[in-house]
Amino acid sequence: MNDQFSRKEINEQYKQRQIIGGVFLYRNTENGKILIDASVDLRGSINRFAFAQSTGSCVNFKLQKDWIEMGAKAFLFEVLEELEKSEDQTDKAFKEDIKALKELWQEKISHDACY
Repeated sequence: MNDQFSRKEINEQYKQRQIIGGVFLYRNTENGKILIDASVDLRGSINRFAFAQSTGSCVNFKLQKDWIEMGAKAFLFEVLEELEKSEDQTDKAFKEDIKALKELWQEKISHDACY
């Protein structure tokens, strides 16, 4: 019974957690090129990048050639902007907001520097 109560508590805490999405970029420190991306789970994207760097696996196929040639350590993960999901916001609406935010950042950044 205690185990079930703990699981229920954990599930409830998970549902109540703060959800933060955002726009970020991968920066190649060797040639200065960047790739802008976005996620509804910014923490997850940060963790995936750290895991990819530690294992040498590439996080995005657009980076793969340079990732292999220059190594995973040639890349940085930089958060450009965070967006917190409001309690009454649907997943779909949050995803659309993140997409719009990414488009705004893509307009701000010079395309010459992008992958």
